[in-house]
Amino acid sequence: MPQSNANLYAHFQVQFKRFPDKIALETPDGLKWSYDHLDLEAARIANFLSYKGIKVGDRVSVQAAKSPEALTLYLACVRAGFVYHPLNTGYKESELGYFLGNAEPAAVICDSRDRGLMEKLCAENAVPTLLTLDADGTGSLSDEASGFAADYSVVERKPDDLAALLYSSGTTGRPKGIMLTNENLLSNAQSLVEGWGFTNKDVLLHALPIFHVHGLFVALGCVFLSGASMRWLAGFDLDQVLGELPKSTVMMGVPTYYTRLLSSDRLNADLVASMRLFISGSAPLLSETFEEFENVTGHRILERYGMSETSMNTSNPLHGERKPGTVGPALPGVEVRVVDDNNHPQPVGEIGNLQVRGPNVFRGYWKMPEKTAEDFTADGFFNTGDKGMIDHDGYVSIVGRSKDMVITGGLNVYPKELELLIDEQDGVLESAVIGVPHRDFGEAVVAVVIPRPGVTLDEATLIGQIKDQMSGFKVPKRIVFQDALPRNTMGKVQKNMLREQFGNLFT
Repeated sequence: MPQSNANLYAHFQVQFKRFPDKIALETPDGLKWSYDHLDLEAARIANFLSYKGIKVGDRVSVQAAKSPEALTLYLACVRAGFVYHPLNTGYKESELGYFLGNAEPAAVICDSRDRGLMEKLCAENAVPTLLTLDADGTGSLSDEASGFAADYSVVERKPDDLAALLYSSGTTGRPKGIMLTNENLLSNAQSLVEGWGFTNKDVLLHALPIFHVHGLFVALGCVFLSGASMRWLAGFDLDQVLGELPKSTVMMGVPTYYTRLLSSDRLNADLVASMRLFISGSAPLLSETFEEFENVTGHRILERYGMSETSMNTSNPLHGERKPGTVGPALPGVEVRVVDDNNHPQPVGEIGNLQVRGPNVFRGYWKMPEKTAEDFTADGFFNTGDKGMIDHDGYVSIVGRSKDMVITGGLNVYPKELELLIDEQDGVLESAVIGVPHRDFGEAVVAVVIPRPGVTLDEATLIGQIKDQMSGFKVPKRIVFQDALPRNTMGKVQKNMLREQFGNLFT
């Protein structure tokens, strides 16, 4: 019977009720949670948060370590019609202050170690409720929710109602809130379940973080809509992943995961005999990684393409040719096109601006109607900011990023945000942040810094200053000093020259 409620959880719950006793997730230390247990715990948390005064449409900001309890918190928010706002666990005070001020959450959930900082930020931003949730599942959230009823009706939601709010820093340095609806998340997950052949027989090796689209919406959507199971890891640990592969059928990862697997002599075809599919995304997969992985395991990695604003747009096929260096054709129901700077379609094989349209595309930027209007065309296509081309078979290749973003270990770093911070440091005249090739991370963040006249700067000291104020993944792996930055006749910094100059820094 078709599900009339557009709430994403209502669609998940179909499988929860179908397989109540089935193991939904199992950790390496033997913890097992059934679908029924997930459903009951999500109900308790939803009841508790409602009791605390959180209402449908309110934002719930979460900066907590990955755990089964953190998963049920996400499910509870969706179930109750709250807008789930995940925060990277590496974010520091200045970043968190902006997010809480902009999102205006009704509640914040954080690790108990960060309670002092969060109390200060919640007071500054008039957040009424602060709760804790630690990596081991303990904290005031779990303690207080445990006494509440394990029965909670799934709140009725419309397709266009918000389910989640994610932030993606912009090239101006001002983070943008990405409004994702129930329809955005559901339509994309349904396409992926069908396209990637997920069934209740699958076991997904889940080593991804759950503050990011990949681990939160892509991975969990595929599992919960199909009734599959998960091997649930707190993060990517090479030995753990190698140990879990024989118990799994599917793995999703960023390219860094695959290069690390290839570094182990334990990886071979016998180890992955139970696996039917390896999926890579969040950053470009090098053709040599694709080829080496196939040589070692016999598996051709399936690469796909998405972004926070759209979830998944394209995918190489489950059955059919997986072309290295491409991200495959558009998913069912999704349209992609390549246009020139005047919005005219480009011929097959020509490079241009990649645009996408479909039910997966976000509703707009939170509190930024002008930016929303700027990034959408008159006929409803979203400008991704990526440069791409489409071949005769409809396969898309991403050839560059017009928005100058660096993707390191599958996480996005926006140069302007980092440059603004570096330029504030004593003795710095100006800076330019670039990404250069790195075997493990795909790209490494490198800052080219121009000291003020007469000032001598120290690389380690400057990195330390940045580390105190910025998430670890954004901190430059190297800082190099120069007398001046290369500029064109209009005065624009020529980062392509810097990328060429320092392209072999890590080789």
